[in-house]
Amino acid sequence: MEAVLAHLRGAIERGEYAIGDKLPSEAELCRTLEVSRPVLREALRALQTMGLTVSRTGKGTFVVAGSVEDPTFGDYAASDLLEVRRHIEIPVAGYAALRRTPENLDHLVHILDRMERETDTTAWVAMDTLFHLAVAEAAQNPVFRRVIEEIRDALARQSAFLNELGGRREQSNREHRAIVEALVDGSELDAVEAMSHHLDRVETSLTDIVRRRTDLPAQAGPES
Repeated sequence: MEAVLAHLRGAIERGEYAIGDKLPSEAELCRTLEVSRPVLREALRALQTMGLTVSRTGKGTFVVAGSVEDPTFGDYAASDLLEVRRHIEIPVAGYAALRRTPENLDHLVHILDRMERETDTTAWVAMDTLFHLAVAEAAQNPVFRRVIEEIRDALARQSAFLNELGGRREQSNREHRAIVEALVDGSELDAVEAMSHHLDRVETSLTDIVRRRTDLPAQAGPES
């Protein structure tokens, strides 16, 4: 999928597909790039998340930008989502360290253990959002949970994006482990630092993906 995405993104950024152009049909792209339709669709979804294309039902996929600026996850731009997460999730982690119950800790450890064993990306992404909800619950303020619920779909889309293109899963597991350990210790400072580090790494990974340029020759395609 990454090779297909790199090829299509490179073609758009080199101007081979101009703004307003329609990409070839899925069938044509599958033949040209010698990939399966599920792989191609993943790459097309990633292009749309990056803001390079839009999909119009019954009409196809159209180029709407010549370079990646700010990916969109559901209803929210990545920059807006990260700004809110910093203002909410960092202090929430601190509150959770001070207010968590034994049941909260058991729930978080259970989720984390499952995440560290999980090999399916879709299942892992679902548990990733559950983890962040569980931290909010541990802060013992229902408003915090409601805020995380509101952005839950965006969090899941962002998580899937980072896993597919940034290989974030193992690193994220380690960062989540550090958050849980801070909560177990009841350390507000460590919890705040652990969540800050986690969101810093999310931002770095997003920035790396956005800035990643493709230098493939114009006619190059992914290896079969």
